[in-house]
Amino acid sequence: MHRVVPFFRRLYRGETNIQFIKYSRRWYIASGVLVALCIIGMVVRGFNLGIDFEGGSQFTVGISGTSITSNDVVNAIESTGIPVPDAAQTVGSASTRQVVVRTEDLNTVQINRALAALNDLHPKSISQASVSSSWGSEVTKKAVQGLVVFLILVSIYIAIRFQPRMAVGAFVSLLHDLIVTAGVYAWVGFEVTPSTVIGLLTILGFSLYDTVVVFDKVAENTKDLTAGSRMTYSEAANLAVNQTLMRSINTSLISLLPVAGLLFVGAGLLGVGTIKDLALILFVGLAAGAYSSLFLATPIVCTLTERQPAYQALARRVAAKRASEKARKAELAAHPELAAASVGDRRGAPAPAPKPGARPASPAGSRGSRPAGRSERKTGPTRKRGR
Repeated sequence: MHRVVPFFRRLYRGETNIQFIKYSRRWYIASGVLVALCIIGMVVRGFNLGIDFEGGSQFTVGISGTSITSNDVVNAIESTGIPVPDAAQTVGSASTRQVVVRTEDLNTVQINRALAALNDLHPKSISQASVSSSWGSEVTKKAVQGLVVFLILVSIYIAIRFQPRMAVGAFVSLLHDLIVTAGVYAWVGFEVTPSTVIGLLTILGFSLYDTVVVFDKVAENTKDLTAGSRMTYSEAANLAVNQTLMRSINTSLISLLPVAGLLFVGAGLLGVGTIKDLALILFVGLAAGAYSSLFLATPIVCTLTERQPAYQALARRVAAKRASEKARKAELAAHPELAAASVGDRRGAPAPAPKPGARPASPAGSRGSRPAGRSERKTGPTRKRGR
């Protein structure tokens, strides 16, 4: 406990020294493994596309206050000769409990037969919706177009505002967040809806905001850095990440807590299925954005920058200066008299020795001294005065 409290105090003041850049290879490996797993999930499991993207008919049956189960609803629809390819979903709880069944695109006669079979179950409510697959493909096309335009504009802005290397770091970070979020969504198997697309575009803005905040501090710390030999670019960038670490943690927590409430309380405990798709993609995307802005974006910028000749020369100067200082400290430790002489030089040179035969100056206020401005009193034989 005596170590935890000082750490959080330094974290709050931005005085930590966590080596984000020094161990960048570890972060690259971890991110690569995570991205690989997410790509495998997207290829092997695929996405559970909702009716808005695949098209078809959907029946929503209210079963609250009844003994009807999801199997009863599926059996009633299949009894009319209509296949149900996917398992029925039960959403809501208590008075909002419903069973959602999706089928292929049905004509009017098939829809009426299915509704009649469902009415025989005496449910609380029945609703039906049909969506063409062309609408979903149009939504997907517009979403991809918007994503491409967003990434291009962001890269141009960061390249102008900061430098092109930072634009590369931000682009890779955003791409990492997209793949991780989509991969987790594929592994979990939640239905992809228009809300999912909206959430995906939302997390890009958050990830970019956190990255730009860190980049701004990096640019401030590395301004005119090559003119001296105080620290390398990676060290200045690592200092910037530590200085903005508390801000990144605060913004991430403030964003994640309400989203976690939607996901785990609203969708998990209360069973509100209409928000789980949005809540999951926001939760995963916000967490991935917070990670990439600290452990991926800035290390990539440092890796690209340290390859520049000017910053390689800076690193050599810094190393030479530190080696010289280390050698001098070792020499002073081996010869204490040199250390004492060095201390004397710092405090000032000793007073010069008096010349031979010179009378030493008496200190002020001593018996042999006389105040300045008073003449010496002459002594001689005294004469008596007559009366």
